[in-house]
Amino acid sequence: MLSNKTVLLTGATGGIGSEIAKLLVDEGATLILIGREEARLQSLWHSLAGRHHLIQADISTAAGRKEILNYCQQLEQDVDIVINNAGIGQFSLFDELDEDALASIININLTSTMLLTQTLLPSLLAQPRAQVINIGSILGSIGLPGSTVYCASKFGLRGFSEALRRELLDTSVSVRYFAPRATKTDMNNDQVVALNEELGTKMDSASYVAKQLVSFINTNSTNYYLGWPEKLFVKINSLLPSIVEKSIFKQLPIFKLYLVDKIER
Repeated sequence: MLSNKTVLLTGATGGIGSEIAKLLVDEGATLILIGREEARLQSLWHSLAGRHHLIQADISTAAGRKEILNYCQQLEQDVDIVINNAGIGQFSLFDELDEDALASIININLTSTMLLTQTLLPSLLAQPRAQVINIGSILGSIGLPGSTVYCASKFGLRGFSEALRRELLDTSVSVRYFAPRATKTDMNNDQVVALNEELGTKMDSASYVAKQLVSFINTNSTNYYLGWPEKLFVKINSLLPSIVEKSIFKQLPIFKLYLVDKIER
């Protein structure tokens, strides 16, 4: 399914992004790698077999999104798949989060992703078949202490994916949503790792998440939630949220230890 496809990947140099890039190349795709740091982009680009493209651009700016569009319009091949992977995390109490940090999380994780998708949509609609794949999170379905704004951004991304998919049902563009659980990347600092260990929350490797994403792309599913029992919790939270609420209330003192005291173990 990915052989000879052109895939635009944002957040390409991140832990999950770089692993996705490697596997897409193995599947025969041509990549357009998007990132803000030129040195890391160059390093990734040189590590990949085949001929690929890199664009140093900030998707959170109009100029960055315009640069991406202009570059894609000059290519001989059309973009078949857009993978919106760029994102930043959060682990802090809501009342301690400053205004700039709050705005940045929403901007990168949600607003900029929506605007880049809007920018690229006309060219995608001109394709016989195209896809937009938004990388969300289990926390786009379950709100957790310490991740209030991150959760809000991913809840929003999930809603955007669902609504845009339905808006485009009569077109050649499909919109899909992929939600990993906690993953071992730089996005999760030592406190998050220690908290997850104490709570017994499993964390996947970036390479495992990338493999699951590529498998997902090769199916016809519209949504995929990664991990067990997280998949079950997503369903329970949507049907019986009070059950999840009671469970989190019992764990809240542990959350507060790491959030308030900033302990590391």
